[in-house]
Amino acid sequence: MAHLRSRRRLALAVPVVLSLTASLGFLPAAASAAPATATAAEQQAADAPVLAYVVNTKADHRTIAKVKRAIAAADGEIVIAYKKIGVIVVRSANGDFAKTLREVPGVRSAGATRTAPLAPAGTTDAGSAEYLTAADAAKLKAASTKTPGSEPLEADQWDLRAIGADKAAKINPGSRNVTVAVIDTGVDDTHPDLAPNFSTSQSANCFGGAPDTTPGAWRPYTTGDYHGTHVAGEIAAARNGVGVAGVAPGVKVSAINVTDPANGLFYAEAVVCAFVFAADHGVEITNNSYYIDPWMYNCMDDPDQRAIVDAVNRAQLYAQRKGTLHFASAGNSNHDLASDAIDDTSSPNDTTPVPRTIDPSECFDLPTQLPGVVTISATGSENLKSYYSSYGKGVVDVAAPGGDSRYQLPDTPSKNGRILSTMPNGEYAWLQGTSMASPHAAGVAALLKSKHPWLPPAALQALLKAQANNPGCPASYDQNGDGTQDATCEGGRQVNGFYGHGIVDALRAVK
Repeated sequence: MAHLRSRRRLALAVPVVLSLTASLGFLPAAASAAPATATAAEQQAADAPVLAYVVNTKADHRTIAKVKRAIAAADGEIVIAYKKIGVIVVRSANGDFAKTLREVPGVRSAGATRTAPLAPAGTTDAGSAEYLTAADAAKLKAASTKTPGSEPLEADQWDLRAIGADKAAKINPGSRNVTVAVIDTGVDDTHPDLAPNFSTSQSANCFGGAPDTTPGAWRPYTTGDYHGTHVAGEIAAARNGVGVAGVAPGVKVSAINVTDPANGLFYAEAVVCAFVFAADHGVEITNNSYYIDPWMYNCMDDPDQRAIVDAVNRAQLYAQRKGTLHFASAGNSNHDLASDAIDDTSSPNDTTPVPRTIDPSECFDLPTQLPGVVTISATGSENLKSYYSSYGKGVVDVAAPGGDSRYQLPDTPSKNGRILSTMPNGEYAWLQGTSMASPHAAGVAALLKSKHPWLPPAALQALLKAQANNPGCPASYDQNGDGTQDATCEGGRQVNGFYGHGIVDALRAVK
């Protein structure tokens, strides 16, 4: 999975570390009998880093109240308690905080969600954005006029035609009673292709673990935080005679910004907040084109990582019970997620990575590999697995267009194998990755939900799989022609590691 998340430089008015250090600091010397020079232990406590934690308990009021008291006694500051799922988000500078809480009766797991908030990390797009120029736009508009009823830039949207979304829009563009929440880097809802379908009442910023619904809080922090806006356009860019079209141009889209404004990381407490917020605000579908930092894979034999898995899983299951279906990208490392072992050289990505070999049956890509989450691999214009896309029989549920600029170039005006979609400030650009595949699948699910509004998440996922088209494993997957297979596809025409149950089909969804 590529680490391509943009570096954020937005300074917080009062940094969390400073505010908490101040609250725990020493009184002035004149007001106490403490020595003028701090002891080594006192200085170490004052300099201790403030980390975020998730504490997972039994979901009853008595247990939660008892655990809250234990948190305070262990020098923890509660950010928010999600009592319905028994997850409490905490900040603490106590290095033994998690160890102490794990010994409290009623606590199922507790752990830090980070090692240190330092370095940038990655979403699941592969490569930097290629912006649409004025010359490109003019060429695309001229080509698009040859197809009546198409959007000005649609001639370059090979991805829509690959899954029949252009034809589906003429039958049923989707219902405004269906909302897809983009859990990501924020969405520029002022974009002319997104404004007509944007739901402000179902949008928020979840940085830190608690939702902020202040108007505009869901927007990108900088123009470099374009990822979520691109994803939103792939799902629901309106057919309004402007720019591009989404897979489901008649449904609503909302934004839940979960990134840390200081470094762009996707931490567990923010994602927990996002799933709960989406569920409590009537969102039918969420799209998750990222993995939860700082671990590419969270291993159950590590107490901190186990607590992250526990907290996020509780939140996403809560949302499923309330009728929300989640979609997540498979990743861009060309990993076989069903193999016996994977080399993870990038974790943790907020401090110094320590290479490790993980067992995919015990270490999980979050939220991709959680139960009930629809996992999406990426395809190119030739309906072949994209060269970067991770895969795995029994892990990948369906596939969708994510782009392939290396080996699968379409017959479009630009000949660009990536995905064209919306960007902040009214712009457009090409991107590729499983980040782009997941919203295509989410868009098709939104069309199915529009036609079958009473389908619960499990039934909706089953219908999506049933209507997918599976090309089967390719005879050869030697992309670069060096005589070595670049990935091994296992399975048959019905289910296999490259495509799961098949490539999603928007036209079959509306028929």
